[in-house]
Amino acid sequence: MPQAVTDALAADTPIVALTVADVRREIDDAATRRATGAAGSAVSASGRARVALVPTMGALHAGHLALVDRAAEIADVVVVSIFVNPLQFNDPADLERYPRDLEGDLRTLAGHGVDIVFAPLVDELYPHGDQQTRVTAGRVGTLFEGRSRPGHFDGVLTVVSKLINSVGPQHILFGQKDAQQVFLVSQMIADLNMPVQVEVVETVRDPDELALSSRNRFLDARERRAALTLPHMLEAAESAADRGIDAVLAAAQSAAMGEALVEVDYLAIVHPETFLPVDDDYHGPARAIVAARVGDTRLIDNAALYLG
Repeated sequence: MPQAVTDALAADTPIVALTVADVRREIDDAATRRATGAAGSAVSASGRARVALVPTMGALHAGHLALVDRAAEIADVVVVSIFVNPLQFNDPADLERYPRDLEGDLRTLAGHGVDIVFAPLVDELYPHGDQQTRVTAGRVGTLFEGRSRPGHFDGVLTVVSKLINSVGPQHILFGQKDAQQVFLVSQMIADLNMPVQVEVVETVRDPDELALSSRNRFLDARERRAALTLPHMLEAAESAADRGIDAVLAAAQSAAMGEALVEVDYLAIVHPETFLPVDDDYHGPARAIVAARVGDTRLIDNAALYLG
């Protein structure tokens, strides 16, 4: 185990498992402790401890902690995975730049009911290098984020399936900010009959309404102000929802005009059951999704709305 991690464990932090064998053993040990020691432990009717998995790529913030806190409410054993997955990066520079701070992440998780942090090295999950067998995301995986980042969602679904197989959770938790990811993971779990329930936690925002993201740390002060264009676009879309999709798109696009630091990648209104763009005459529940580059940092956001 790296020395930095060993030092971090001196504080009130979760157990760290670096291999699949280790995380399975630690889950069994934690489940045994729960079953034998806790009155009021939420052990399922089958007598087995319920395990919740919170998959992350680290650089943890309050949005991740909302997932962790929800996991502690619904399960006996909480596992947080920290793994920067190379399969979901189509830009090597973006992969290299992604923030990594395992010691800081362990301190962030202290006191939040996490039993185990699963922090495998790349060779542990991909022992043969470039993995040939992958889960494909289908049509929706080629749209929006998938169009801008080819192969991204195949990489996401592949690693999520490996994490599920490694940990064996009954619950897996994701944040609503990554709406397309939530849709595709839920679709994979249903299509492949995986015995795990997806729990979605609403987007956590700063007081100025910017959605929390590990990438926000790359924004300087001016870019941070410009990034508020994304929630402003969504607010404008929601305010125009009763006038139909054309009004929604026009209002959102208008909110982005004049901000030189923001380059909008896509803005779309999708059906929540298919994640495909809605028809021009559609009325009913929908989700507005937006992605933009602010300076050198790419951000995404979304909001539910009802087209009236």
